Amino acid sequence: MQEYDIIVLGTGLKECVLSGLMSLSGKKVLHIDKNPYYGGESASISPLEELYRRFKVHGPPKSMGRGKEWNVDLVPKFFLATGELVKILLHTEVTRYMDFKVVEGSYVYKTGKLHKVPATEEDAQTSDLMGMFDKRRFRKLLNFVLNFEAQNPRTHQDVDPEKTTTRELFSRFDLGQDVIEFTGHAIALHSSESYLDQPCLDTINRIKLYCESLSRHNFSPYLYPLYGQGELPQGFARLSAEYGGAFLMNRTIDEIVMENGKVKAVKSEGKEFHCKQLICDPSYVPNRVRKIGRVVRAICLLNHPVKNTHDASSCQIILPQSQLNRKSDIYISVVSYSHSVASDGLYIATVSTTAETVTPEKEVQPGLELLEPILQKFVTVNHLLVPNEDGRKSQVRIHQNIKGLEEVSSSWLCLNSLFQSDICFPLVRRDRPL
Repeated sequence: MQEYDIIVLGTGLKECVLSGLMSLSGKKVLHIDKNPYYGGESASISPLEELYRRFKVHGPPKSMGRGKEWNVDLVPKFFLATGELVKILLHTEVTRYMDFKVVEGSYVYKTGKLHKVPATEEDAQTSDLMGMFDKRRFRKLLNFVLNFEAQNPRTHQDVDPEKTTTRELFSRFDLGQDVIEFTGHAIALHSSESYLDQPCLDTINRIKLYCESLSRHNFSPYLYPLYGQGELPQGFARLSAEYGGAFLMNRTIDEIVMENGKVKAVKSEGKEFHCKQLICDPSYVPNRVRKIGRVVRAICLLNHPVKNTHDASSCQIILPQSQLNRKSDIYISVVSYSHSVASDGLYIATVSTTAETVTPEKEVQPGLELLEPILQKFVTVNHLLVPNEDGRKSQVRIHQNIKGLEEVSSSWLCLNSLFQSDICFPLVRRDRPL
């Protein structure tokens, strides 16, 4: 019988981040994955032939280049340069296992056209997203946000961040509807209009984080790892192994053993591993999660940059829901050969959104039209799952696979939700603070 403080099932990004941090903090961790590869739903598929086999599509053609040059994310994500994940990467020095590149730009869809989200003062002055007077009002809002400190009432300008709604905040600065739309969706990265009637503190923090990340690299606030997002879970897996974490790959899970309503052990291929706590992705405990929606993703292979993006080799494109008469936004992430994820001259664009109808593939059509011509398309529709209970009593912690804004970096704004309650252990690595 083998005893562990924590057993982690799955090697998705969230599981590997937690595994790495807990091993680093002195916990005895065992990581088990039913797959022969790292990453789970955060994996980068390589070679390209494996992606075609996965979707039961014949190919790829020789024009796609060498298959081993491809690393295709199943669920692509960009992240903000000064966000929580970057802080964890730097603090744990996982950055030594990988390299990153700044995403070249961010675009927002308005009245049938793509517009660059202003990244510099010059961009703001020439942007056709705002009129002359709106630019002045927008600048005043940014000055307020950048000077805002939650713990210093003097910076609040009579705004109660816990009671004043975002709609009231925008009204206070007399912002027009066009400015509100691109501020809320392309800068604060909200996926629907519900944020407008919520307390404004969250939106203030989101705008501030975006601006701070933008100032770090000037032309874009986003980062993306070379060789694909799959490098991230692998990096944290290496961290876990470095600090004593054990890994068992390509192993079936026979049973999760409970005693008096609390997790006791995990049985895998005839062996029993005891633990005090279990963390897993939803696929390992289907009886402990419920479906709350669906997300549709279309992975598109291109031989050209997206039109009207200044031939960017990477970019983010947001199609706000109000422009399409929808309840939620559509997101497009574009990466390419410049990130070592595709053969020379080729691109990967992923269109995704929360499904609202019985024909989800049709819902991403506005995004697909921006990408034409498309060499090959792979479409998936996945369920959004949440745990039935918080796991405090059973010590079975299941991460939520809620999409949020997964194709844009605000997904990383929610990273702290992974560390709720007592599953977060204090960081003890190194002497330097974050």
